[in-house]
Amino acid sequence: MFETDTPTVQGRRALLRACLAGAAMAAIATTVRAVDAPKDATVKIDNFTFAPTPLTIAPGTTVKWVNEDDIPHAIYCQGLGLRSHPMDTNDSFSHRFDQAGVFDYMCSLHPQMRGRIVVQG
Repeated sequence: MFETDTPTVQGRRALLRACLAGAAMAAIATTVRAVDAPKDATVKIDNFTFAPTPLTIAPGTTVKWVNEDDIPHAIYCQGLGLRSHPMDTNDSFSHRFDQAGVFDYMCSLHPQMRGRIVVQG
């Protein structure tokens, strides 16, 4: 048996359209809030490595390096003139990346340790 356009079927269709429109609006609002939310990313330092590397971020993102190793490390990025303090275990250092580009960095205490931040936007 086929349904016809009775008032009940029309009401169900209208309700379904309203629900779908509401869900779409909620998804858009969530997206707008996510764009406006503060941006941050974390690079872990452990076993003489940076992870993740490369790290791709948007302009305006703050990157936080966290030393999870049992010896000190320090961040140095020549391209930005960026230099951190020596970080002991569980210490951290943060920098906000506002301009697009590719930024190679290293541990100034262990130059074989290298990483890269890619700022796309």
